[in-house]
Amino acid sequence: MAGRVYEAWKGSNKFLFGGRLIFGPDAWSLPFTLLLIITPVTLFSVFVATHLRHEFFSNTAGDAILVVAILFTLFVLILLFLTSARDPGIVPRNLHPPEEELCYEATVSADGRQAPTVQIPRTKEVMVYGVPVRVKYCDTCMLYRPPRCSHCSICNNCVERFDHHCPWVGQCIGVRNYRFFFMFVSSATLLCIYVFSMSALYIKFLMNNNQSTVWRAMRESPWSVMLMIYSFISLWFVGGLTGFHLYLISTNQTTYENFRYRSDNRINVYDRGCSNNFLETFCSKVKPSRNDFRAFMREEPPRNITMATTWERPGEEEEECSDLEEQRQKVEDDLYIDEDVMKLQQRSNAEESSDPAHHMVEVDQMRVGCCERAPTIRSEVRHGNLGARSSAQEDVVSGSSVIRESRSYAAAEEGR
Repeated sequence: MAGRVYEAWKGSNKFLFGGRLIFGPDAWSLPFTLLLIITPVTLFSVFVATHLRHEFFSNTAGDAILVVAILFTLFVLILLFLTSARDPGIVPRNLHPPEEELCYEATVSADGRQAPTVQIPRTKEVMVYGVPVRVKYCDTCMLYRPPRCSHCSICNNCVERFDHHCPWVGQCIGVRNYRFFFMFVSSATLLCIYVFSMSALYIKFLMNNNQSTVWRAMRESPWSVMLMIYSFISLWFVGGLTGFHLYLISTNQTTYENFRYRSDNRINVYDRGCSNNFLETFCSKVKPSRNDFRAFMREEPPRNITMATTWERPGEEEEECSDLEEQRQKVEDDLYIDEDVMKLQQRSNAEESSDPAHHMVEVDQMRVGCCERAPTIRSEVRHGNLGARSSAQEDVVSGSSVIRESRSYAAAEEGR
């Protein structure tokens, strides 16, 4: 039985509850973030909010301070969960490169032959609001990234409208969780302001009740002082982040685009005006996920891209084989002719010679020499490598030299 998609996921994500929740590889930082939120709110509820209940004439007003702190904290935690535990907009990766984008280029090898190489253009242009935008090819996901998409090196995924990878939430921030991320940061900012204000109010009540100075009131409630310091430091972080993302939303930019293309002075083709940019971020429908992590995997048949490994001229190999065959046949014919001439010469010498024994020895030596040379030539030509043209030419040259030696020897004998 085939497994589910999340079980064979090639990214670095972590899944919980059978693929229903997806986190980044650094999801271990999420408990630390929860601790930074829950701990100060708990201290505020125990040491500040409960005492403030007695400072108001109406118990309802005192209880409201505690209820607001608890509900606001729950709201922040829900936004944190929606940001970190959902698909940020991962683009499904391909199993094969796009064949329609493949291009073949010829390269000349060392032996002079042309070899085709398959290449994919690194970029291509698409139209966005009537303006050409260049998109890049991702070697890992084997696809051309959509506009405003980037590959996260931490999650090892291409994410639509990639903003950044936030280590505090342990997840990429993309098109499907950006609004929740901004609401989480801005809500955390308001929570810091609320805790700081209520702690300062409690210090004020202590000063009024005891007719004491601020230092004496701070010594009387040290937890209020610690919460004020913690909230003030946190406010610089989350407050500054909120202000920065307000600027990005008003200009319809992402953090990645702002830092990467700030010095290029590019025209922002996505800026549709401040009000439309806010409406697009907060009022548009959240895109559905393009991945069904709980679906069963389907086996896809392998696709083979057939192509020639080398390019050769038509009939080149056949021409070389026919030339070698003709040269070999010519050498053999010349050897047979020389043998016939030598036999005739032997007969004439035997009839005309006055010393038959002497000439018989010379003829035998000549016959032995020719018989020893000829088979050697034949074996070298027949058993040589017909695919190597240079070795065949050497055999032809060596065979021709032997033939010339046999003919010159026969002519010398005839002259005698």
